[in-house]
Amino acid sequence: MRIDLLAASDVGPGEMKMAWVDGVEPVLVVNVDGDYHAYQGICSHEYFELDRGFLTGASITCALHLSRFDLETGEALDPPAVLPIARYECLVEDGRVQLEADGPLEVNE
Repeated sequence: MRIDLLAASDVGPGEMKMAWVDGVEPVLVVNVDGDYHAYQGICSHEYFELDRGFLTGASITCALHLSRFDLETGEALDPPAVLPIARYECLVEDGRVQLEADGPLEVNE
């Protein structure tokens, strides 16, 4: 099943933006030099929306407690987070970023 998130043009290179699946499930979309990635939109340590954080090289930093997550794997790089953030398969089709999902989205918390 494909889930439409947002227009690819809404997320420029080096930027991230939150999309909401069914208005309730936050998904963070990150554009790394034209490659789009999608992750659970909340920190795995404590509920805090990751789009309020920032990109630092090859990681996402949560602004609440400064935990960093690897962009390639979603793994937690700094405490207090110890669980990775879920990474979702996404693609760009007809200018839209879409998720490939077989069921409910995995979320680590």
